[in-house]
Amino acid sequence: MVAPRARLRWWWYLLAVWAASCGPCGFQPEPGVKVVVPAMPTTLDWSHSDPDSWANYPVMLATQRGLTQLGPDHGVEPGLAERWERVTDGQGRDVYTFHLRRDVRWSNGAPLVARDFVVGWRRALRGRERGEMADLEGASEALALQERGAPEAEVRAALERVGVEAVDSHTLRVTLARPRSYFLARVANVYLFYPAPSADLEGKSDEEVRDYFDRPRDGRPLALGPYRVERWDRAGERVRLVHNPASAFPPRMAEGETPVPVITLMKSEIGPALYERERVDFVFVDSAAALRIHRPDDLRREPLLSTYFLAFNTEKAPLDRPEVRRALSRALDREALLAGLLPAARPSHVLLPPELPGAATTEQAARLPRYAPEQARAELAGVAGLERPLRLVYRSGDGFVPEVAIAERVAAQLARVGVRVVLEARSDFSAEIARRSAQGPRTYDLYLRRLGADYAHPNTFFTLFEREGNHQTGWETQAGGEPLARFERLLEAGDSAPDEATAQASYVQAQEVLVGEQAVIAPLYHPDRYYRARSRLRGLDVDPFNFLALRALRWGAASDAPRAEASP
Repeated sequence: MVAPRARLRWWWYLLAVWAASCGPCGFQPEPGVKVVVPAMPTTLDWSHSDPDSWANYPVMLATQRGLTQLGPDHGVEPGLAERWERVTDGQGRDVYTFHLRRDVRWSNGAPLVARDFVVGWRRALRGRERGEMADLEGASEALALQERGAPEAEVRAALERVGVEAVDSHTLRVTLARPRSYFLARVANVYLFYPAPSADLEGKSDEEVRDYFDRPRDGRPLALGPYRVERWDRAGERVRLVHNPASAFPPRMAEGETPVPVITLMKSEIGPALYERERVDFVFVDSAAALRIHRPDDLRREPLLSTYFLAFNTEKAPLDRPEVRRALSRALDREALLAGLLPAARPSHVLLPPELPGAATTEQAARLPRYAPEQARAELAGVAGLERPLRLVYRSGDGFVPEVAIAERVAAQLARVGVRVVLEARSDFSAEIARRSAQGPRTYDLYLRRLGADYAHPNTFFTLFEREGNHQTGWETQAGGEPLARFERLLEAGDSAPDEATAQASYVQAQEVLVGEQAVIAPLYHPDRYYRARSRLRGLDVDPFNFLALRALRWGAASDAPRAEASP
């Protein structure tokens, strides 16, 4: 019989052998920084993209760049383009001429050229999110041909006519079908507009291109940012990024700081536990409930360009009356809704976050419904239809937005003005708010939802509420559709405005129609994202669009640089 101590030694011996031989299992020493992300990328092909594009952004933002970039105030600054001119031609189209930086090179040393944008944008017009390119002159024709299954030759010919042209190797001309004030903000952050390495891709078959992106090797796919993808392990759910010394966009480093040579992105259901055991260096804090119990010293916060709001079913009595919706908005004390739920909070009664370029001024925001409980109580007294409880639907499950607590407090505050509310958490939230009754209208009365910006411009907050937007409020039926039509005219005026001041005036009026006059929604607060990161790291952050930001990553003085650690 083997003694217990001998059995224990034998067990440790087997464990050591297994760990030493288990390459991708995750216990081998590994240099660099390890980051837990909510999901792995669905593709590395930034031109073809994917409907689940949010999961791809951390890799794309670390490895690629756009014509423009955003400054600390979210304003547009030069990126791959050092400068540009914007003119309106005789047909009323916006024409941009971008002058590319001459010091930008791909990770293999090849220079960035204007042809890279032509190839990339034409590929994007054939990708899974090709509708995002619809603002380009000629894009509508190319999109329509693809929708009806036109012959390949016709589609290719239409793509040749799309408004993206290499004037010379470092000059790019872009023609939009109509003026769009948000264009420069979109090309900074929406990765469909990033260039593609034309010298690598042209002449390859579709299968060869897929292999180029799906199986990183030999330094491919090429990168412009401070990192490139070295390995994509789908089974192990890991992406390994390595430092790109050829990048013209290295992180700014103070004395004693050095670039991080390797970043490993990984998906793990036990990210917080791995962080506590010092096996990983970054983890999101995705539980608002947990934050009320434990707020660690290394907790960090990023204010998002985002708004959490209460929406009304405008087709269902008594919420089919704008004066009732305005009164319900006035009944909500936003400060009290958020009190004590988070380490910090930004309550608000406006849709556009104040940090957003083009947001309403304090005086303009004052025209929107704000907390006025006595006025709300008087306006709601005796309203027919409020004898029944209103049904409020919200997403089930814990997240970085404290939805359960907010829903309960909304119900309590409305009860104080004589309105009963029943709460319903739904795992099928999107399907539920779209569900219609046998009589036609949607079945909910109220719902809670977060809207996040895709780029730093008011347009991105308003598209949800357009006629074809996924708002599910039914407000297109209000007053025969006139308020929505007026709202869309204001958006078009802002989108086509020649300067920021003119655009801002139109967007502010659009917000007043949506939030004030019609009170389709009642904004509640602008959410923040919380995360934990090692103090030795610099520049590991979350951007205002809720994406992991790795572009500025570096670590401190050599004495603080981490040793190779055991991977989880």
